[in-house]
Amino acid sequence: LEEGKEIGYQGFELGNKFPKEKEALKAKLGEYGFECVSGWYSSFLAHGTVEEEIDRVSAHLDKLLYNGSNVMVYGECAGTIQGDRSKALYMRPKFTSDAQWQAYAEKVTKFGDWLLARGMRLAYHHHMGAYVETPEDVDMLMKLTGESVGLLFDTGHMTFAGGDALTELKKHINRVCHFHCKDVRSDIIKLARNRNWAFLDSVLNGAFTVPGDGAINFAPILQTLAENGYKGWLVVEA
Repeated sequence: LEEGKEIGYQGFELGNKFPKEKEALKAKLGEYGFECVSGWYSSFLAHGTVEEEIDRVSAHLDKLLYNGSNVMVYGECAGTIQGDRSKALYMRPKFTSDAQWQAYAEKVTKFGDWLLARGMRLAYHHHMGAYVETPEDVDMLMKLTGESVGLLFDTGHMTFAGGDALTELKKHINRVCHFHCKDVRSDIIKLARNRNWAFLDSVLNGAFTVPGDGAINFAPILQTLAENGYKGWLVVEA
Protein backbone atom coordinates (compact mmCIF):
# COMPACT_ATOMS: atom_id res chain seq x y z
CA LEU A 1 0.00 0.00 0.00
CA GLU A 2 2.91 2.36 0.74
CA GLU A 3 4.37 1.65 -2.69
CA GLY A 4 0.98 2.18 -4.34
CA LYS A 5 0.74 5.55 -2.64
CA GLU A 6 4.19 6.53 -3.89
CA ILE A 7 3.29 5.53 -7.44
CA GLY A 8 0.07 7.54 -7.31
CA TYR A 9 -2.66 4.92 -7.50
CA GLN A 10 -6.18 5.90 -6.47
CA GLY A 11 -7.38 2.54 -5.17
CA PHE A 12 -6.75 -1.17 -4.91
CA GLU A 13 -8.59 -4.27 -5.99
CA LEU A 14 -8.70 -6.74 -3.13
CA GLY A 15 -6.35 -9.70 -2.77
CA ASN A 16 -5.85 -12.40 -0.17
CA LYS A 17 -3.69 -10.26 2.12
CA PHE A 18 -6.32 -7.58 2.73
CA PRO A 19 -8.41 -7.60 5.95
CA LYS A 20 -11.45 -9.86 5.60
CA GLU A 21 -13.79 -7.84 7.88
CA LYS A 22 -15.45 -4.87 6.22
CA GLU A 23 -14.65 -2.40 9.02
CA ALA A 24 -11.00 -3.43 9.23
CA LEU A 25 -10.70 -3.21 5.44
CA LYS A 26 -12.11 0.30 5.37
CA ALA A 27 -9.78 1.38 8.15
CA LYS A 28 -6.69 -0.05 6.46
CA LEU A 29 -7.46 1.49 3.07
CA GLY A 30 -8.32 4.74 4.83
CA GLU A 31 -4.84 4.95 6.33
CA TYR A 32 -3.53 5.56 2.81
CA GLY A 33 -6.53 7.39 1.35
CA PHE A 34 -7.31 4.54 -1.05
CA GLU A 35 -10.65 3.53 -2.53
CA CYS A 36 -11.78 -0.09 -2.60
CA VAL A 37 -11.95 -0.80 -6.33
CA SER A 38 -13.58 -4.23 -6.23
CA GLY A 39 -12.95 -7.81 -5.16
CA TRP A 40 -12.93 -11.18 -6.90
CA TYR A 41 -15.94 -13.40 -6.25
CA SER A 42 -15.72 -17.13 -7.01
CA SER A 43 -19.08 -18.19 -8.41
CA PHE A 44 -20.37 -21.67 -9.25
CA LEU A 45 -23.48 -20.82 -11.26
CA ALA A 46 -22.52 -23.14 -14.11
CA HIS A 47 -23.19 -26.10 -11.81
CA GLY A 48 -25.48 -24.54 -9.20
CA THR A 49 -28.56 -22.39 -8.69
CA VAL A 50 -29.07 -18.66 -8.43
CA GLU A 51 -30.50 -19.10 -4.94
CA GLU A 52 -27.35 -20.88 -3.78
CA GLU A 53 -25.21 -18.12 -5.26
CA ILE A 54 -27.22 -15.39 -3.55
CA ASP A 55 -26.67 -17.09 -0.19
CA ARG A 56 -22.97 -17.48 -0.90
CA VAL A 57 -22.34 -13.93 -2.13
CA SER A 58 -24.11 -11.99 0.62
CA ALA A 59 -21.14 -11.42 2.95
CA HIS A 60 -18.83 -10.44 0.09
CA LEU A 61 -21.46 -8.10 -1.35
CA ASP A 62 -21.93 -6.47 2.03
CA LYS A 63 -18.17 -5.91 2.38
CA LEU A 64 -17.86 -4.34 -1.05
CA LEU A 65 -20.89 -2.08 -0.61
CA TYR A 66 -19.69 -0.99 2.84
CA ASN A 67 -16.37 0.00 1.27
CA GLY A 68 -17.90 1.95 -1.59
CA SER A 69 -17.43 -0.45 -4.50
CA ASN A 70 -20.01 -0.58 -7.27
CA VAL A 71 -18.62 -3.41 -9.43
CA MET A 72 -18.00 -7.02 -8.43
CA VAL A 73 -15.42 -9.14 -10.23
CA TYR A 74 -17.31 -12.31 -11.14
CA GLY A 75 -15.14 -15.37 -11.73
CA GLU A 76 -16.88 -18.57 -12.84
CA CYS A 77 -15.10 -21.32 -10.91
CA ALA A 78 -17.36 -24.31 -11.58
CA GLY A 79 -15.19 -26.91 -13.29
CA THR A 80 -12.32 -24.46 -13.66
CA ILE A 81 -8.76 -25.72 -14.08
CA GLN A 82 -7.11 -22.36 -13.38
CA GLY A 83 -5.60 -23.55 -10.09
CA ASP A 84 -5.00 -27.21 -10.98
CA ARG A 85 -1.40 -27.86 -11.99
CA SER A 86 -2.31 -31.38 -13.22
CA LYS A 87 -4.65 -30.09 -15.95
CA ALA A 88 -3.34 -28.74 -19.27
CA LEU A 89 -4.87 -25.60 -20.77
CA TYR A 90 -6.93 -27.52 -23.34
CA MET A 91 -8.71 -29.46 -20.57
CA ARG A 92 -10.84 -26.50 -19.47
CA PRO A 93 -14.63 -26.93 -19.16
CA LYS A 94 -16.83 -26.01 -22.12
CA PHE A 95 -20.53 -25.70 -22.86
CA THR A 96 -21.33 -28.12 -25.65
CA SER A 97 -24.83 -27.07 -26.73
CA ASP A 98 -26.94 -23.98 -27.29
CA ALA A 99 -29.25 -25.18 -24.52
CA GLN A 100 -26.40 -25.25 -22.01
CA TRP A 101 -25.32 -21.75 -23.00
CA GLN A 102 -28.88 -20.45 -22.74
CA ALA A 103 -29.46 -21.98 -19.32
CA TYR A 104 -26.21 -20.56 -18.01
CA ALA A 105 -26.84 -17.11 -19.44
CA GLU A 106 -30.27 -16.99 -17.84
CA LYS A 107 -28.78 -17.77 -14.43
CA VAL A 108 -26.02 -15.18 -14.80
CA THR A 109 -28.57 -12.55 -15.88
CA LYS A 110 -30.84 -13.34 -12.95
CA PHE A 111 -27.89 -13.08 -10.57
CA GLY A 112 -26.80 -9.85 -12.24
CA ASP A 113 -30.30 -8.41 -11.85
CA TRP A 114 -30.27 -9.29 -8.14
CA LEU A 115 -26.89 -7.62 -7.61
CA LEU A 116 -27.82 -4.51 -9.59
CA ALA A 117 -30.97 -4.04 -7.51
CA ARG A 118 -28.61 -3.74 -4.52
CA GLY A 119 -26.28 -1.25 -6.16
CA MET A 120 -23.64 -3.62 -7.51
CA ARG A 121 -22.84 -4.29 -11.19
CA LEU A 122 -21.71 -7.78 -12.08
CA ALA A 123 -18.39 -7.55 -13.94
CA TYR A 124 -17.94 -10.89 -15.69
CA HIS A 125 -14.27 -11.90 -15.89
CA HIS A 126 -13.50 -14.01 -18.97
CA HIS A 127 -10.66 -16.17 -17.71
CA MET A 128 -8.21 -18.82 -18.85
CA GLY A 129 -9.16 -22.30 -17.69
CA ALA A 130 -12.85 -21.50 -17.27
CA TYR A 131 -16.09 -21.87 -19.24
CA VAL A 132 -15.82 -18.37 -20.73
CA GLU A 133 -12.28 -18.06 -22.08
CA THR A 134 -12.12 -17.43 -25.84
CA PRO A 135 -13.39 -14.51 -27.94
CA GLU A 136 -16.19 -16.79 -29.16
CA ASP A 137 -17.17 -17.56 -25.56
CA VAL A 138 -17.33 -13.86 -24.71
CA ASP A 139 -19.40 -13.19 -27.84
CA MET A 140 -21.90 -15.85 -26.82
CA LEU A 141 -22.11 -14.68 -23.21
CA MET A 142 -22.72 -11.06 -24.20
CA LYS A 143 -25.29 -12.12 -26.81
CA LEU A 144 -27.33 -14.21 -24.37
CA THR A 145 -27.12 -12.20 -21.13
CA GLY A 146 -29.02 -9.08 -20.16
CA GLU A 147 -27.72 -5.57 -19.57
CA SER A 148 -27.24 -6.18 -15.83
CA VAL A 149 -24.29 -8.39 -16.77
CA GLY A 150 -21.30 -6.16 -17.40
CA LEU A 151 -18.02 -7.31 -18.92
CA LEU A 152 -14.71 -7.16 -17.12
CA PHE A 153 -12.37 -6.87 -20.07
CA ASP A 154 -8.92 -8.29 -19.36
CA THR A 155 -6.32 -7.58 -22.06
CA GLY A 156 -4.00 -10.36 -20.86
CA HIS A 157 -6.57 -13.13 -20.66
CA MET A 158 -8.10 -12.14 -24.00
CA THR A 159 -4.72 -12.23 -25.74
CA PHE A 160 -3.71 -15.51 -24.07
CA ALA A 161 -7.03 -17.00 -25.24
CA GLY A 162 -6.19 -16.21 -28.86
CA GLY A 163 -8.02 -12.93 -29.35
CA ASP A 164 -6.84 -9.51 -30.45
CA ALA A 165 -7.54 -7.32 -27.42
CA LEU A 166 -8.37 -4.15 -29.39
CA THR A 167 -10.69 -5.96 -31.83
CA GLU A 168 -12.58 -7.75 -29.08
CA LEU A 169 -12.83 -4.62 -26.92
CA LYS A 170 -14.43 -2.68 -29.76
CA LYS A 171 -17.02 -5.46 -30.18
CA HIS A 172 -18.24 -5.24 -26.60
CA ILE A 173 -17.30 -1.72 -25.52
CA ASN A 174 -20.88 -0.88 -24.51
CA ARG A 175 -20.90 -3.70 -21.96
CA VAL A 176 -17.47 -3.06 -20.43
CA CYS A 177 -17.86 -1.95 -16.80
CA HIS A 178 -14.43 -2.89 -15.43
CA PHE A 179 -10.97 -3.19 -16.97
CA HIS A 180 -7.81 -5.17 -16.18
CA CYS A 181 -4.62 -3.91 -17.79
CA LYS A 182 -2.36 -6.93 -18.12
CA ASP A 183 0.35 -7.59 -20.69
CA VAL A 184 1.57 -10.94 -22.08
CA ARG A 185 4.86 -12.47 -23.15
CA SER A 186 4.11 -14.10 -26.50
CA ASP A 187 7.01 -16.55 -26.36
CA ILE A 188 5.85 -17.91 -23.00
CA ILE A 189 2.28 -18.30 -24.29
CA LYS A 190 3.54 -20.31 -27.27
CA LEU A 191 5.47 -22.60 -24.93
CA ALA A 192 2.42 -22.97 -22.70
CA ARG A 193 0.27 -24.09 -25.62
CA ASN A 194 2.85 -26.31 -27.30
CA ARG A 195 3.98 -28.02 -24.11
CA ASN A 196 0.50 -28.43 -22.62
CA TRP A 197 1.27 -26.46 -19.50
CA ALA A 198 -1.37 -25.89 -16.84
CA PHE A 199 -2.64 -22.32 -16.51
CA LEU A 200 -0.96 -21.84 -13.12
CA ASP A 201 2.38 -23.05 -14.48
CA SER A 202 1.96 -20.64 -17.40
CA VAL A 203 1.56 -17.79 -14.94
CA LEU A 204 4.48 -18.93 -12.77
CA ASN A 205 6.66 -19.13 -15.88
CA GLY A 206 5.85 -15.54 -16.80
CA ALA A 207 3.00 -15.59 -19.33
CA PHE A 208 1.64 -12.36 -17.86
CA THR A 209 3.54 -9.15 -17.15
CA VAL A 210 2.94 -5.46 -16.48
CA PRO A 211 1.67 -3.13 -19.24
CA GLY A 212 4.52 -2.04 -21.48
CA ASP A 213 6.68 -5.09 -20.84
CA GLY A 214 4.95 -7.45 -23.27
CA ALA A 215 3.32 -7.74 -26.68
CA ILE A 216 0.13 -5.68 -26.24
CA ASN A 217 -0.09 -2.12 -27.58
CA PHE A 218 -2.10 -0.30 -24.93
CA ALA A 219 -2.31 3.14 -26.58
CA PRO A 220 -5.19 2.35 -29.01
CA ILE A 221 -6.92 0.28 -26.32
CA LEU A 222 -6.97 3.17 -23.86
CA GLN A 223 -7.94 5.54 -26.68
CA THR A 224 -10.92 3.33 -27.50
CA LEU A 225 -12.07 3.39 -23.88
CA ALA A 226 -11.76 7.18 -23.77
CA GLU A 227 -13.57 7.74 -27.06
CA ASN A 228 -16.47 5.60 -25.86
CA GLY A 229 -16.85 7.40 -22.54
CA TYR A 230 -15.63 4.60 -20.27
CA LYS A 231 -15.92 5.83 -16.67
CA GLY A 232 -14.81 2.77 -14.72
CA TRP A 233 -11.52 1.68 -13.20
CA LEU A 234 -8.30 0.78 -14.98
CA VAL A 235 -6.71 -1.90 -12.83
CA VAL A 236 -3.00 -2.43 -13.41
CA GLU A 237 -2.21 -6.06 -12.72
CA ALA A 238 1.40 -6.60 -11.75
